[in-house]
Amino acid sequence: MSSVFDSVDPPQPSLIDACVHCGFCLPSCPTYLLWGEEMDSPRGRIYLMKAALEGRAAMTPSFVAHFDNCLGCMACVTACPSGVQYGPLIERTRAQIERRYRRPVADRLFRSLLFALLPYPARLRVALAVLAMSGWLLRAVEGMGLLRLLPRRLQAAVALAPRISLSSLGAQTPSYTPASGELRLRAGLLTGCVQRLAFSHVNRATVNVLAAEGCSVSAPPAQGCCGALPLHAGNFEQARALARRTIEEFERAGVDRVVANAAGCGSCLKEYGALFADDPEWSARAGRFSERVRDISEVLVELGEPRARRHPIHARVAYHDACHLSHAQGVYTQPRQLLASIPGLEVTSPAEADICCGSAGIYNLVEPDAAGALGDRKATHLAALAPDIIATANPGCMLQIAAAGRRAGRHWPIVHPVELLDASIRGVDVRRT
Repeated sequence: MSSVFDSVDPPQPSLIDACVHCGFCLPSCPTYLLWGEEMDSPRGRIYLMKAALEGRAAMTPSFVAHFDNCLGCMACVTACPSGVQYGPLIERTRAQIERRYRRPVADRLFRSLLFALLPYPARLRVALAVLAMSGWLLRAVEGMGLLRLLPRRLQAAVALAPRISLSSLGAQTPSYTPASGELRLRAGLLTGCVQRLAFSHVNRATVNVLAAEGCSVSAPPAQGCCGALPLHAGNFEQARALARRTIEEFERAGVDRVVANAAGCGSCLKEYGALFADDPEWSARAGRFSERVRDISEVLVELGEPRARRHPIHARVAYHDACHLSHAQGVYTQPRQLLASIPGLEVTSPAEADICCGSAGIYNLVEPDAAGALGDRKATHLAALAPDIIATANPGCMLQIAAAGRRAGRHWPIVHPVELLDASIRGVDVRRT
């Protein structure tokens, strides 16, 4: 029988065959934990990929649902003793689905809207401006319990929406910030899409800390989306177009390191080499670019002994590992090292720290029920720590945990680890910055 996949970027048989079906991935998989269904585990999904390649499975709604249910959190990669590269497999399978499966009209329109809006900062700024002006109304509707009258996906979107002001939408990261003292590194900052608009304070803190530690910081003003959302959803051509622009902007900036402060974006930047592996024009450029990419925590640890003095912050912090930092990039110890450098800070980690909070890019918008269950589970584990502050290195995680906390009646201050460092260096309370 012929494969249900076409010849353009199908999941690689050699990667599929690396799976020995041992089952070590099962306890690490969020959807398997929720439902206990084999086909909603990494092992089951790899079985379906193989069956589709060999023509033994059709691209039915049920087949597609198992891959839509996957968060792409890469916890299975961390757990796998055989080193199965699940990331390329799920991304290529999703690319096949996006090209070859015709979704129901409402689903197709909703996804098209997300990918026409989220990766384009100018469009997203307009949408968030409308949100900022109507925020009081949305909060009133939410408070009266009227959200349940909306379609489930719109309910999730309203509940997750960032609490922002019009003034915050106008915040700009300086195109160049000089190092304090002797230059140690020329850093280029990826300002992001949601990050630059709803979390501009994280970018500001990143610049402050890098400069204080002897780094000049370039933030190319013409940079756009890095392509993370379309890449991880299987929209390869959109991801490649955005990646080319990103590479060009940072090549012109002439930096030593490209710094990301959002886990999903950093993971995407490090995948550019693989994304352009079959493109003779871009392969080498993309590979060189990816080699220079670091998460902000990696850069600061690589610099060595801190230059800027840390002032005490007396607080209990629960650190949540963003999946695309700990699992996809293997960056686990560095954020903890940075937090441990702050005097007075007590750093804790919740139970099931390796399990996704349910954010996962656009997952909490397109699969709100599963995402909500995972968010509530994460909030329960965080609450057990009685934290003063929650720290995590991804904007999606911040929004997801905040929404889950509100459902549980908790309103935690949620910050990026670099904000704690910035507050410590400046000698201020991060909860009042």
